[in-house]
Amino acid sequence: MISATAYDEHVEQLFEVLKRATSAVQAAGIEHRVVGGVAVFLHVSEKDPLAARMTRDIDMAVDRRDLDRIADGVRPFGFEYRHAAGVDMLVDAAKPSARSAVHLYSEAVPDFSPPVATREGVLLAPVADLVRMKLTSYRLKDRVHIQDMDAAGLITAEVEGRLPNKLRRRLAEIRSIR
Repeated sequence: MISATAYDEHVEQLFEVLKRATSAVQAAGIEHRVVGGVAVFLHVSEKDPLAARMTRDIDMAVDRRDLDRIADGVRPFGFEYRHAAGVDMLVDAAKPSARSAVHLYSEAVPDFSPPVATREGVLLAPVADLVRMKLTSYRLKDRVHIQDMDAAGLITAEVEGRLPNKLRRRLAEIRSIR
């Protein structure tokens, strides 16, 4: 039988992992930002809760130099650091799975703008940084995230004005699809 609670369970599990993972890196004093679909979801839901689209995993940008500290700092929170298939991730120590892992993007986080904190204290990449990342990656899901942020009014003239010409052209292309 199909259960309507499956979605609710996924969301609860995702946010439990999000809170645990961000608590772990914050406790270790590691600069980070939640990026990807969860960050887009949280930014969009702040403006228009019904327009926010859920994702299946969590992405976090960290500084590559902090990976050893992250590996040590997450253990007390029930995570293990793994590097598999070229991807850095935090997996649940009790039930390790790459599909439900927190994926670490080992970027130079200090190059990011200051984070935006949710009411719960989760640090997100600001919209301008997410737009730049999504337009750079430009996969289908990134283009959909751009559409979601744009529809919610998050991609302002100021955000657009700070984009390099190549990314501005990509934004215009996405907007022309509607």
